[in-house]
This record gives sequence, structure tokens and C-alpha cells, in this order.
Amino acid sequence: MAKLAGPGPFARQTALKPGALDLVNVALYVALSVSTVQKLVREGDFPSPRKLSGRRVGFLVPEIDEWLEARPVSQLLPPPNTGHSNRPAGASQSTQNLEE
Repeated sequence: MAKLAGPGPFARQTALKPGALDLVNVALYVALSVSTVQKLVREGDFPSPRKLSGRRVGFLVPEIDEWLEARPVSQLLPPPNTGHSNRPAGASQSTQNLEE
């Protein structure tokens, strides 16, 4: 929640979707480590940050969302001990089964 009106009893709270995220929050948003995001940016496999001000950069959320949607669907399923109980019968658990 982001506060729109200043402090005090009349401050309103509203849910705002951010337009840009810093590196740490981008890493959290895409479930990768900061170093992996940095590596992907260097390799050109991730959206580049934008200059927001003289000393601040941010990643545009719509570009991050587009990157996420473009990721291929994984054939790997969560391990059985994660509580994910609706695993299809015969589903693979590792990349070893995918190579066969």
C-alpha cells in the first residue's frame, strides 16, 4: 500500500502498481537473485534499466511483465515435498527424464 495523502488520521491508503522497480525489487519480482538479473542484463537477455533521475535507475514494470510472459513454459514440476499435491501421474521430476 502506498500513502497518497501525508501523515495523520486522514491519510488514505491505496494499492498502486509501481511503474518502475529498483534492482533488488526486480530480483524479488522475477524470483531471481540480484546477480542473476545483472548477468542477464549484461548478456542482453533481460530488459535494461532506465534512467529515472540523475542518480537513479529503474526497470519498467511493463517491460519486466512482457519478459516474464515470454519465458518458455517449464516441463519441470515442483518436488513432491512442497505440498503441491496435484502432480500428474508419471510427471517428470528432473531434467534427466526430459532428455530421454
